[in-house]
Amino acid sequence: MTIRVYVPRDAAARSVGADEVAERIAAAATAHGQDVQVVRNGSRGMLWLEPLVEVETAEGRVGYGPVAPEEVDGLLAAGMLSGEGGDIGAHLGVVDELPWMKRQQRLTFARVGVTDPLSAEEYTSYGGMRGLREALARTPAEVVETVVDSGLRGRGGAGFPTGIKWRTVLGAESDLKFVCCNADEGDSGTFADRMLIEGDPFTLIEGMTIAAYAVGASEGYVYLRSEYPDAVATLRAAIEIARSKGWLGADVLGSGLAFDLHVRVGAGAYICGEETSMLESLEGKRGQVRAKPPIPALEGLFGRPTVVNNVLSLATVPVILAEDAEAYAAYGTGRSLGTSVFQLGGNVARGGIVETAFGITLGELVNDFGGGTSSGRPVRAVQVGGPLGAYLPVEQFDLPMDYEAFAAAGAMVGHGGIVVFDETVDMASMARFAFEFCAAESCGKCTPCRVGAVRGVETIDRIVAGEDRKKNLVLLDDLCELMTDGSLCAMGGLTPMPVQSAVRHFGKDFGA
Repeated sequence: MTIRVYVPRDAAARSVGADEVAERIAAAATAHGQDVQVVRNGSRGMLWLEPLVEVETAEGRVGYGPVAPEEVDGLLAAGMLSGEGGDIGAHLGVVDELPWMKRQQRLTFARVGVTDPLSAEEYTSYGGMRGLREALARTPAEVVETVVDSGLRGRGGAGFPTGIKWRTVLGAESDLKFVCCNADEGDSGTFADRMLIEGDPFTLIEGMTIAAYAVGASEGYVYLRSEYPDAVATLRAAIEIARSKGWLGADVLGSGLAFDLHVRVGAGAYICGEETSMLESLEGKRGQVRAKPPIPALEGLFGRPTVVNNVLSLATVPVILAEDAEAYAAYGTGRSLGTSVFQLGGNVARGGIVETAFGITLGELVNDFGGGTSSGRPVRAVQVGGPLGAYLPVEQFDLPMDYEAFAAAGAMVGHGGIVVFDETVDMASMARFAFEFCAAESCGKCTPCRVGAVRGVETIDRIVAGEDRKKNLVLLDDLCELMTDGSLCAMGGLTPMPVQSAVRHFGKDFGA
């Protein structure tokens, strides 16, 4: 009997030796005459346990991790291939029963870490293509309204209702429409887009094809950052497989729908995470923000109506169509419906991916899932929503992960990145970094962002040096107000958020 052993091909796992572990298992099993099939799956998201090895047994997939290449022979001798080795430190038990996994509600990430990412057969056997087939059995307008009814909102950061955007594109008159996926995942502490593309690329392809059918688009583009070479290779391979299966091309699933996908690799500009800058880059121009209106839904790529969504937004659409809107909307709270993929990073004991319904508190994510800091010191601050997100103190750990609750607290959920800092962090330095980052990454099109960020660095330096501290704190506040109200896009408009939250919650670091 062939024993299936799973070793992740995810970039995070490979960076700590997963390739060597996979090779060692295959070689050792052959040397001992054991029939083993090593499957390179995506990561389960428990990054502190990578490389995580899973062995298929009658009781379920038993995990071992982290496993170093030199430990493989000892694990095999202890009975790893039969799921044994309870007395070995790396032995974890059935992976699906681990508290980290059991507490989650994985919808978008249902197959990530479970299947071979480039196996079309495994994709369909685990429910893949059900959403697209269901969509093709409905009218485009019905598909759009299903997405509206689900309450799905943009996972890229803005939280705009996905279905409303699609409805606008559907209603636009044009002989050519596009679907664009923004996979330029540049926020600090975020890696969910990469993990999904490397671990379950077909679900993104399926989601984009559903979007194309719903709005009448015939071409799709995934704008993927150059820092993700493994994701680029995986997605391109998946697109070729999808074409060979008739999931893309001139006649998708025999429905008459003509839709094809292309990958475009960005050069690493943070500003291209903003939708209009991404469109400029896709057109071969410098990544600069466009003034709105017109909105991309009416005049997007090459001036045509365009759906622009994030990876997680599009990858969630298949499960909504497969299970229907009400089932998805049953998760979450208020206007934040469904699940979100939260990413734990920074000074945290257990970093990784947590997909759960909106409404879980920040404290539950940091303490229960994350296990506090990796340094063992008390948590002092957490930044949520990327480098332009607010810094929140532990006193706000009861804040629910909910778009409206965060907005009321002067913060944002953003792309779901959560970066943890312990008591040694200097918050004045972190506020300065926000301005410094903006100065480096600004597209330069508008003055408040281009000049304001530089002046912000200078002002914080004067405050920290004790130079007219009170006067400069007032000046800093005025500068933040100007950038918020006067910037052309969220790059300059949100830079004040981390600065003002740092001053508000950690004033002592500024001498206030």
